[in-house]
Amino acid sequence: MRLNEIVFNDAKPVEGYGPGFFRIGGQVVQGPVITAASGTRTWSGFDDIAALEALIPEADVIFIGTGADVAHLPTGLRDQLEAAGVGVEAMASPAAARTYNVLLSEGRRVALAMLPI
Repeated sequence: MRLNEIVFNDAKPVEGYGPGFFRIGGQVVQGPVITAASGTRTWSGFDDIAALEALIPEADVIFIGTGADVAHLPTGLRDQLEAAGVGVEAMASPAAARTYNVLLSEGRRVALAMLPI
């Protein structure tokens, strides 16, 4: 079996999560979080659309983790982001973290916003 070393460049992968927290690039963040090549920071949740729009210049797709279970995004959030030119994928936070890590390891321009489980 051939093994390949994973290189994440500037962005940090999601290393773990638990009730109310995420560990990203060795840093533990309590509560909702945003991470991308520009760094990791807290997020105020679905009402903080400006923080998501700030990711548009650096990401082709924003994965939005909706917590422990998959849920619909608030009305208009997806439309507003897609109209600005970025793809949006909503899924449960564990699935969003895994998908983000895989695409990040491929060198893709992705960002992640997650609500805790």
